[in-house]
Amino acid sequence: MKFNAIFSFLLPKESVFFPLFKESADTLVEASNLLVDFLAANTQEQRQEVYNQIKDVERKCDGITNHIFDELNDTFITPFDREDIRLLADHLDDVIDFINSSAKRVVMYQPKVLPYNKACEFSKVIQKGCIEIKEAMYLLDNLKYKSALVLEKCINMKNLEKEGDEIYEHFILDCFNEERNAIEVLKLTQIMKELEKSTNSINAVSKSIKTILIKYA
Repeated sequence: MKFNAIFSFLLPKESVFFPLFKESADTLVEASNLLVDFLAANTQEQRQEVYNQIKDVERKCDGITNHIFDELNDTFITPFDREDIRLLADHLDDVIDFINSSAKRVVMYQPKVLPYNKACEFSKVIQKGCIEIKEAMYLLDNLKYKSALVLEKCINMKNLEKEGDEIYEHFILDCFNEERNAIEVLKLTQIMKELEKSTNSINAVSKSIKTILIKYA
């Protein structure tokens, strides 16, 4: 009995990490949905209300990330390399951090005119990326048999990052051509840059997943 207890302790706690990654991905989708609502809001009051919800979800994700790190310290054998788990958790957390940061800058800077079409287009790209992340996280515990599907999700994330880059580049061109107020240009470029960082961090998640795929699929 004593040997069995020790052996059980040494077994990988797969049931711990995979649900936590799924839970983290769920919060990303929730935050991205709120970001779409935030950028579609008509008034500063409405944006503030949605931003408060985004902050709550961001705090929830921080708690999940900390839980993952605690489990890394407590678990003797992990389903993947510790560094791969840490990087994946960090990149997942980065996505929601940049979503929160994007909304925060809108609330703080209060631009006179928010580029509605470009901003909303950006938010929908981020939303799609978070859905791809969620679907990949829900396949992670069956990686050996679902590797092709997981890789497809990673490719989709990379393509969405490219789409985000194009939106940002077109926005910069339009902004410098149409906006004559230097302060407003600075506000808008800072906001859109944070949105671009969100898509960049989504691609960073895909890179972390592909590293795991190479090692374990």
